[in-house]
Amino acid sequence: MGTAAVHGTVPWWRRPAGREAVTFYFCVLPWVITFIVFTAGPMVYSLFLSFTNWNFLSSPAFVGLENYARLFSDPLFSKSLANTAFYTFGSVPLITFVGLLVAILMNQKVPGIAVFRTVYYLPAVVPTVAAAMLFRWVFDPNYGMLNQALKLVGIRGPQWIYSMQWAIPSFILMSLWGVGGYMIIYLAGLQGVPTELYEAASIDGAGRSG
Repeated sequence: MGTAAVHGTVPWWRRPAGREAVTFYFCVLPWVITFIVFTAGPMVYSLFLSFTNWNFLSSPAFVGLENYARLFSDPLFSKSLANTAFYTFGSVPLITFVGLLVAILMNQKVPGIAVFRTVYYLPAVVPTVAAAMLFRWVFDPNYGMLNQALKLVGIRGPQWIYSMQWAIPSFILMSLWGVGGYMIIYLAGLQGVPTELYEAASIDGAGRSG
């Protein structure tokens, strides 16, 4: 009875569970506000505008599904959809595989491994504009680093981003620039595996490949 009475007079935010909840919401609230203002809000407003006819000078006029009917009847839309699917199915498996492979390499206990982890992660935080300028030089058909390397082995490089045939494969290769972010996620998962499991697997005869 005494304990129940004390808990009944103490405000919930002063209890251990309450303080933990307050701390949680205090830490999450800035992100939630930012997400609503800069992501969720614009998304909802854009969805509303998609059902209107708006020329930025007058008030939006509701037109229903007219914009979507014009979109699906446009031949450029189907081509854009195919290009997006090509890029997605090319880049996502590649980034996943390379990110996991790099994470496995970075999970080794060797001297200086922290330096290698930093080096592999740094490109993920490079501004997009700077990365675009860098890849513009890398994929330059005349003076680009990639074609110059191919020239050394007797291969004439393609036009890369300036070619309809090689543009999307070029962008798929460019997507590897941010593989460091995926590496961090996979590395965190690998380091969360208990050491006992590795020891048990080693005793059972498991090697590096399984």
